[in-house]
Amino acid sequence: MTARELDAAGVTDPSLRAAYTACRRLNARHGKTYFLATRLLPVDRRPAVHALYGFARHADDIVDDLGTQATTEERRTALDRLQAQWLRAVDGTATQEPVVRAAADTRARYGIDPRHFADFLASMREDLTVGRYPTYADLRAYMHGSAAVIGLQMVPVLGTAVPRAEAEPYAADLGVAFQLTNFLRDVGEDLDRGRIYLPADLLAAHGVDRDLLVWSRASGGRDARITAALRAAAALTRDVYRAAEPGIGMLDPVSAPCVRTAFVLYRDILGAIEKDGYACVHRRAVVGGRRRAAVALGGLARALAARTLPRAPARRPGARGHRVATAPLADGTGAVGDLGVGDGTTGGRT
Repeated sequence: MTARELDAAGVTDPSLRAAYTACRRLNARHGKTYFLATRLLPVDRRPAVHALYGFARHADDIVDDLGTQATTEERRTALDRLQAQWLRAVDGTATQEPVVRAAADTRARYGIDPRHFADFLASMREDLTVGRYPTYADLRAYMHGSAAVIGLQMVPVLGTAVPRAEAEPYAADLGVAFQLTNFLRDVGEDLDRGRIYLPADLLAAHGVDRDLLVWSRASGGRDARITAALRAAAALTRDVYRAAEPGIGMLDPVSAPCVRTAFVLYRDILGAIEKDGYACVHRRAVVGGRRRAAVALGGLARALAARTLPRAPARRPGARGHRVATAPLADGTGAVGDLGVGDGTTGGRT
């Protein structure tokens, strides 16, 4: 499977292939929804998505991993090391860090603006010292680097049917919608990290503060004020999904089913949270396997249909100016098993 993807993407160097494979493993292990949606992309674009995810996941793990006892200073040092490796890789210096090597290669192949990676690393650094956001405007400033730029990184890989600049604001909003969903789903886990990503003014409007959330997490107690605040956060997140949705139609038709599937599955998390009574301070809400399979199969049908229709080349740069392949799938990529529905992967923050 991986070899076929890398062959299609034109990645031939053995060590670079190993780097991309490492990123794919990270995506499969942690990005349950994201990985599933990626299976709907043409094979030649999947390695780039895995690389972008792998780099983001690696940085996120440095600042967030609860499985280690690393101090803030140790995490800062690790992030400094990652940033230095990234800057050297962008300048063409070889690096042994797989996620850096694969992401730098993807950046070069698709002409992704280096500022998006710089902004991302700046937000990761913010996570080392900032544990709350007073207003939604403050949170949006943070999410520009932690989420919006992920959408912007993806646009050149996905390709667009309109001028790229027209699609980019919607891609940025979709990244924000996904992260707001994660923040709501992971309220309890983020409390364990000493962080509250829901805006303080939104919480305060419903009589909620850090002490109340910590009490609820520690005791298992429920409070109507917390439920009201989480419901308001969900409504805010749905507004961002509505703002982002028109951008899906601006993508290259062979990429749109992937993004549509991720859009639906992530938005479904909000429904799962509601169904669970907004108990996300205590447990993570999940979308059931049957629903995931149904959405994935619908996306697969749309992806296959899009790939069998002749079309003009998509608006995206290639590694050497090559055009996007327009041939239908003839290699079994459309098989249900290829989607990995119910594959046992664990959900991560992204």
